[in-house]
Amino acid sequence: MQLLNASEVAEVYTQGGVIAYPTEAVYGLGCDPDNLNAIQKLLDIKQRPWQKGLILVASDFQQLAPYIDESKLTTAQLEFAFSKWPGPFTFVMPIKPGVSKLLCGQFDSIAVRVSSHPVVRALCDTVNKPFVSSSANIAGHDPAMSAAEIEHTFSNDITALVVGELGSQRQPSTIIDARSGKILRNGQ
Repeated sequence: MQLLNASEVAEVYTQGGVIAYPTEAVYGLGCDPDNLNAIQKLLDIKQRPWQKGLILVASDFQQLAPYIDESKLTTAQLEFAFSKWPGPFTFVMPIKPGVSKLLCGQFDSIAVRVSSHPVVRALCDTVNKPFVSSSANIAGHDPAMSAAEIEHTFSNDITALVVGELGSQRQPSTIIDARSGKILRNGQ
């Protein structure tokens, strides 16, 4: 496992590596959302069923646009999401046709977030795309809260650990259904 800063991640990302990095509240595991082998590797590492779906995290909404069917959202629904971003709010939005089931799971929607965390933003800006973002843990276990925990649990499984600090959030992001406005998980 390599220790990298955000600007050094592009090669690992494009080669299908799985990367651990700090987010607003916990360490995350991520990869290229267009690399099905990388997504499957991430799911295998976490022992997570594909049916649950994954979150995409970005530095701006345009990075998420290739995955979201905006035609199924009203202007008011989009404006509500934009009013919460960047920040610790994940919105479940309709997917565009052709988005991999490895990303959306058994759903016709995908969870997306525009992050305010500087490391996450730098990662996404470096590759000019979103990252798959899932908490750094084996399914059913607590997420990693330190680089030492990442090294202990995942050192043989992930390609790189991005150096940085966790954000000030103490709970995972709030998840909101963009169409109904219903809070699916309250992280605050």
